[in-house]
Amino acid sequence: MSEIEESQYKRLNPKSRVSMYIGKAIGLVIWAAIVVAAFTFFPQYLEDNNRFGFYAVLALSVIIVIYSLIEPIVYYARYRYVITDDCIDIRKGVIILRHIVVPIERVHQVEVVRGPINNMFCLADLHVTTAGGTAAIEYLDNDVADSIADDLKRIINTIVRDRNADA
Repeated sequence: MSEIEESQYKRLNPKSRVSMYIGKAIGLVIWAAIVVAAFTFFPQYLEDNNRFGFYAVLALSVIIVIYSLIEPIVYYARYRYVITDDCIDIRKGVIILRHIVVPIERVHQVEVVRGPINNMFCLADLHVTTAGGTAAIEYLDNDVADSIADDLKRIINTIVRDRNADA
C-alpha cells in the first residue's frame, strides 16, 4: 500500500456535528427516563439516610451530560478518511483512537446506510464488509456515499476481472 499524506484525508461534513448532537440528546432523554423510573420504583434512595445512590446517579448523570457535549466536538476534529486505489483508511476516536486500514481487494460488500437522524441532514454511513469484519465511513453526504460505493464497486470489479484474466 502506498504512503498517504495528511493532505489527502477528507474531513466530515459540518452537518455531522448537528446529527451527532441530536443523537446524543435522544440518548440523554432516554437516560433521564431511566433515572426517573429508577427513583420512582426505588424511592428509598431519595431518603435522607440513604442518599449515596442518589449522589452516585447524579454524578454519573453529570459525567454523561459533559461527555455528550464534548464528544461530538472531539470526534469531528479527529475523524478523517481517505480512499485510494488499494485501501480505505479511516482515523477516528475520542478516548480510544482507531486507525482502520481496509485493503480494497478484501472487500466483500459495500452498503450505504441512512438512519433517521442522518437522513434529516442528507447524510449516510458507508459500511464496508470484509471477511475480517466491517468498517464504516460515517456522516457522508448522500451523494458522496453513493459515489464512493459506485467507485468501490468499479475498483472491485476491475480487481476481479484482472484475477480471472490471469487465471
